[in-house]
Amino acid sequence: MVAPRSFAGVAGCDTMRAEDSMPIRLLSQEVASQIAAGEVVERPASVVKEAVENSIDAGAHDIRVDIRAGGKEYISVIDDGCGIPALEVEVAFQRHSTSKLSSAEDLDHITTLGFRGEALASIAAVSRMTFVTRSVVEPAGTLLRIESGDIVVHEESGRPAGTALTVEDLFFNLPARRKFLLSDRTEQRHVDAWLTRYAMAYPELRFTLSHSNNVVFQSPGNGRLRDVLIAVYGLEIGAAALEILSSGQPESPIGVSGLIGPPSLNRANRSYITLFVNGRWIQDTRLTYSVIQAYHTLLPTGRYPLGVVMVTLPPDQVDVNVHPAKSEVRFADTDAAFRAVQRSVRQTLIEQAPVPTANYSATGWGHEVSGSFADRHERFAGLGSGTDERQLPFGQSTDPGIESVHSLMLSRDGLPPLRVLGQLKLTYVVAEGPEGMYLIDQHAAHERVLFEHLLSDRNRASVASQSLLEPEMIDLAPDSADVLLEHIDILGELGFQVEPFGGTALLVRAVPAVVGNVDASSILEDVAAALLSGDAPLAKNLEELVAREVCKAASVKAGQVMAREEMEQLVRSLERTASPRTCPHGRPTMIHISVSQLARDFGR
Repeated sequence: MVAPRSFAGVAGCDTMRAEDSMPIRLLSQEVASQIAAGEVVERPASVVKEAVENSIDAGAHDIRVDIRAGGKEYISVIDDGCGIPALEVEVAFQRHSTSKLSSAEDLDHITTLGFRGEALASIAAVSRMTFVTRSVVEPAGTLLRIESGDIVVHEESGRPAGTALTVEDLFFNLPARRKFLLSDRTEQRHVDAWLTRYAMAYPELRFTLSHSNNVVFQSPGNGRLRDVLIAVYGLEIGAAALEILSSGQPESPIGVSGLIGPPSLNRANRSYITLFVNGRWIQDTRLTYSVIQAYHTLLPTGRYPLGVVMVTLPPDQVDVNVHPAKSEVRFADTDAAFRAVQRSVRQTLIEQAPVPTANYSATGWGHEVSGSFADRHERFAGLGSGTDERQLPFGQSTDPGIESVHSLMLSRDGLPPLRVLGQLKLTYVVAEGPEGMYLIDQHAAHERVLFEHLLSDRNRASVASQSLLEPEMIDLAPDSADVLLEHIDILGELGFQVEPFGGTALLVRAVPAVVGNVDASSILEDVAAALLSGDAPLAKNLEELVAREVCKAASVKAGQVMAREEMEQLVRSLERTASPRTCPHGRPTMIHISVSQLARDFGR
């Protein structure tokens, strides 16, 4: 019979020598504070978030944030709130000290952003902090200097009513934690994202964000969300946004307001959907899906809406005490919240969204076409594998016998020779092969062709770049502009010529030649969204990520009329690619219906 193992044995005690074992003991206050701080302070943006929340709770109307080195070296948050009385300043830095709760019952009626009383103690435990505050009812203020949680200076100080918090050398006493912080630009981007969210949640407050004393963002503080949206995303998006209409359910305690983009303002990922519950920014998969679902049938596949959605409901109907970062909440009735958001957004789109117009070209009716027939002719013509082919329309050879020889060749993965028959629903190229019928997705196929062509040129350092007749100034969201500047070398290698133009504006002087006349701002928006959606660890991955977005924007779209010559050139170019059966995003480029399958279906 085997003797039962002790709980200590589960931790490895049964294989540990007696002299190596450690007794169970209480952690020191310093170590406990640093561990607890790790739950609240993850990165510089966490400091800004907690400090700004305190400023908002203190009734501030003007909040100014300045950071250096992405906040790793220096963070300053200054407000004109009510301040802290001198006798309570030191108490504010004790863990679990707060003026916002007094009993467990208060947790069911939280109306403030902060409530746990952990933020100041956590930040002070992992930094060198200077804290100056003055209550509106006192003639003088109080200054504290704190290092690793220990108060080293406590003195009287003169300053206007409000609070100024300065954090220097974040995680200086936790080098293992500090080394896992990302680049200055990446950490700066997280700070920018938090502050712009608060500016949208509280349009009546004035927020100013500076990088090393250079102002990069300022909200007007006039109470109009649309003006904040313009400051964050630019005039085009702010002016086009639709004000969310009431869902028409007066008996419901859930209110929905904010601004959403019309279907034409779509993005490559979900990150442009911003949700607030009772003034608190949250991450909620179901609510995000409810916004997306409201655009059902209104957006192309793989595109997502833009919106700032404010949900309000009684405090006892939502639990905000779910996660230390307070970015997750739990609704008493999740389905009701989902329905309220979806209903309001859908009603707004139905009643306010502009009706799209159909365009007519020389080749017939269709959806909006990217570039003229001649532009597309030229883009297809440049995809041949030889010099002579590049100089001829659609890559045709000068020798009529070459085509018949080529038709007998197979591509590297066995793609058979195909004969183009026509176009189906302005989306699929119908082709015949020796084994049956092939339906080729024209967008996915062209995307694959452009992708391999662009990367091949990149490897030879010969990407063709097309200078714009007039440099184009584009105004992006702060995080989008920043991530593009962070990877400006990769953009240059792929044919872009982009330079900063002050604030969040970029000046585009040239684009990859494969892009043709596709709007540069929309391409760079999609590239930025892709870069922001996840950190690719290798430079090659980043290059391919950017190339995928460029080729996605440049490729022929579903709904575009293609001439037979274009379809034939597309098929021949696809046959020459290394991976002809999928697009760069992994979607199939074609579907095969075999002759035997057709025979079975026809009962032959």
